[in-house]
Amino acid sequence: MQFGMPTLIENRTLQDNVDLCKDLGLKFIELNMNFPEYQVDQLEQTDELISMAEKAGIYYTLHLDENLNVADFNYLVTDAYLETVRRSVEVMKKLLPLRDAYGDSTQPLTLNMHMHHGIYITLPDRKVQMYDRDFDTYMASFAKFRSLCEEWIGGSDLMIAVENTDGFREYEKKAIDYLLESPVFGLTWDIGHSKATGEKDVPFITDHQEHLIHFHIHDGSEIPPKNHLALGDGEIDLKSRLDLAKKRNARCVLETKTIAALKTSVEWLKDKL
Repeated sequence: MQFGMPTLIENRTLQDNVDLCKDLGLKFIELNMNFPEYQVDQLEQTDELISMAEKAGIYYTLHLDENLNVADFNYLVTDAYLETVRRSVEVMKKLLPLRDAYGDSTQPLTLNMHMHHGIYITLPDRKVQMYDRDFDTYMASFAKFRSLCEEWIGGSDLMIAVENTDGFREYEKKAIDYLLESPVFGLTWDIGHSKATGEKDVPFITDHQEHLIHFHIHDGSEIPPKNHLALGDGEIDLKSRLDLAKKRNARCVLETKTIAALKTSVEWLKDKL
């Protein structure tokens, strides 16, 4: 199985993350575009990224900005996010040879994305999600997004993986169903997020498990809701989740938030696997 690490806030530079990845014997780093140092114009300096990775014998996946909102009603905002995705795809095409050299070429290289819930309006008796209210407009945006991603990715061995966070909304499930009809989209199962929200996304993920290509592996609990814990520090049946990841030939990010928790998780894997 291919295990990697997230971008850690304790590591100020990419070199710090690369050094840690190599020291822990992990295969890849998931570059996080929520960090200022990993914005697309920085990632486009691919010669530097490739040089660091080659020296360490690792490769990269990508986590798109969590604010990514391809269905925003303001087309100026949507266009900016779409352009970000286009340029990010071009970056990953250039980084693809690293996967072939140091990873598993049977696993597509992934760009991970969240579903943006959009804005809601609070009424006296309920909250109304604007994407639910204007569902046709919402889905038209995803039709455009899917078509563009297919065009941008083309024949490259890249896929965009949609991740669960705090529970998919019903309108999001319909949009994801639509995306998954395309060969360039798959699913990420974040098992910690899933646990902390009472496993509300498990039925949807289980029904679509043939699309699982990526996992975010960390421990968690339901009461109190916690995630991003070191492996072994929570309540998740980690073995069953890892067994499914192996069955699906999915890549796994050990998505803890601290260096200490990441090291503990690597030791847990060595002991249990």
